[in-house]
Amino acid sequence: MNTIQFIRKRAGERKKTIALPEYNDKRVVEAVKIIEREKIATAVLLTPDMMVREDKERYIQEYYELRKNKGSSLDDVRKLFEDPLYYAAMKTRDGGFDGFVAGASHTTADVARAAIYGVGIDETLNIAASCFVMTVPDCAYGENGTFVFADCGIIPDPNPRQLACISIKAAELINKVLDIPARVALLSYSTHGSAKGKMIDKVLEALKLVKEMAPDLLIDGEFQVDAALVPEVAQIKFPQSPVAGKANVLIFPDLNSGNIGYKIVERLAKARALGPLLLGFKKPCSDLSRGCSADDVADCVAVTAIRA
Repeated sequence: MNTIQFIRKRAGERKKTIALPEYNDKRVVEAVKIIEREKIATAVLLTPDMMVREDKERYIQEYYELRKNKGSSLDDVRKLFEDPLYYAAMKTRDGGFDGFVAGASHTTADVARAAIYGVGIDETLNIAASCFVMTVPDCAYGENGTFVFADCGIIPDPNPRQLACISIKAAELINKVLDIPARVALLSYSTHGSAKGKMIDKVLEALKLVKEMAPDLLIDGEFQVDAALVPEVAQIKFPQSPVAGKANVLIFPDLNSGNIGYKIVERLAKARALGPLLLGFKKPCSDLSRGCSADDVADCVAVTAIRA
C-alpha cells in the first residue's frame, strides 16, 4: 500500500465530515465523487443555499466582533459571507464540520484569513503556518520517499521561535497523519558549522528553542539538504547526528526556500504535494494550490479528516 492509499484508508475509518466551500469549481465537484466512491469522508459541497440563515447571521456578528478593531465594518463582513468559505470556517469552529478544505479558487491569503478569524489559532504555540506531505516516487530517502516540508505557504521570514513552532507542528502532523516518528532537519546552506552567518544563527537558535519546548522531539541541524537526506553524505558531514541522512521532516529557513523547494520536487521529481496543510489552528483545515487536481482535493480532504 502506497502513502496515498494509506492516507485515504485511514481517513475512511474516521468517518469525518469535511466542508468544501468552492462548490462551483469543477475539480472540487469531481473530488466529491472520488471521496464518496472511496468512502474517504462525508464531503459537504457547501453551496450558498445550504447556509442556514440564523447561523449565518450569528457568524457575521461574531466575525465582525473579531475584525472591527481592524477597521472592518459590518457591511464589509456581510460581503465576505456571501462567499461560503467564511461560513465553512465558522461552522468548523462550532463543530458543525470536522474541518474544511479550500484554495482551488481562493488564494492562500483568503483561506488563511478565514481560518485565522473563523476557526481560530491554537493558543498552545500561537502560530499559523503550513506544510506539505510530499510523496516522491522511486525514492529511498525520508520515509520511503514520503516527507513533510514546512513552512511553504504562510510565514515569509520566520524568526527563531516561529521556526521552532513550525518544526513542532510539522512533526505532530507526520505522527498524526502517517503514524511515523518524526525525524526533523532544520535546513540551511551550512552543515554543522561549515559556514557562519545570521541566517545560520537563526536556525541554531530555533534548534535550541525546540529542545526546550519539545525535549523528546528528534530534531537536529543545521543541515544542507544532502546531509539531511543522504546517509553517505551524512557520514562525511555530520556523522554524530541522529537525524543526518534519515530526515523525514524538512524545515526550510524561510518562505522563499520552502515554496521553491516543494515546487521543484513536485515538478522535476514527479512528486505528489498534498497541501498546503494549515498548522496551528483549533480545528484542522487545508489550503489547496490553485493548480490542484481533483485527486489533490480528495487527498487534502483525507488528511484533514485524519487530523480531525
